[in-house]
Amino acid sequence: MCEKGNLTLIDSRAVIHPSARLADDVEVGPFAVIGPDVEIGSGTKVHSHVVVNGPTTIGRNNTIFQFSSVGEDCQDKKYQGEPTLLEIGDNNIIREGCTIHRGTVQDNSLTSIGNNNLLMAYVHIAHDCVIGNDSIFANNTALAGHVIVDDGVIFGGFTAVHQFCRIGQGSMTAAGTALFKDLPAYVMASGSPAKAHGMNFEGMRRRGWSEEIIQDLRRAYKVIYRQNLKLEEAIKLLESKAGHLPQIEVLVKSLQSSTRGIVR
Repeated sequence: MCEKGNLTLIDSRAVIHPSARLADDVEVGPFAVIGPDVEIGSGTKVHSHVVVNGPTTIGRNNTIFQFSSVGEDCQDKKYQGEPTLLEIGDNNIIREGCTIHRGTVQDNSLTSIGNNNLLMAYVHIAHDCVIGNDSIFANNTALAGHVIVDDGVIFGGFTAVHQFCRIGQGSMTAAGTALFKDLPAYVMASGSPAKAHGMNFEGMRRRGWSEEIIQDLRRAYKVIYRQNLKLEEAIKLLESKAGHLPQIEVLVKSLQSSTRGIVR
């Protein structure tokens, strides 16, 4: 890695700060701006008119499309210019006009995005969000600050997520969903405010899960949503069944980690 990468792959009209560190094969398009304290890994392509500010670390084989703003100061009045961080992993696609902000010292000073995620056009990831792997954010999805997104989530277009919510593994939202509470693993939600509407069983089949697993999760959903149990009661009942099935264990952990109450 050299400070400015391979100059033959960097458009002469791009602006690269002297302290930025780019791998030799990073591509940077015209009128892109790479600010101080930015590190970009091998195979990543930054299209025209992208702005990347630091401190920001971007991993390998990412593609960032035009007019995205990555690693900017957050939209939070308590932010006073502290050197907070953004970390992006590998193989992510960040489409046109996305905005991704760094963290705040009031949390962990870090916004992080894992691997293999697709952020469609105009997605917003606010300060201190923690995004896992393999998720899809459809156009105009917006996460407020301090949101945690587990692996394999699918957000329908124009989904809005309130601050401090947690979105469980493999869950899914319909277009226009507004989440003010935590969404348990595998559960599908829609509406404003969001309500639960079953689980993404078709997605489970596409992942090759057996019908036995799907039926167990179907029964678990009924425990949570159809038996008029308090959340603590539903967790206790499901815990007795979690040992033999990892998926039930994931579901139980997503319920146990809820701090805002779950979408009902």
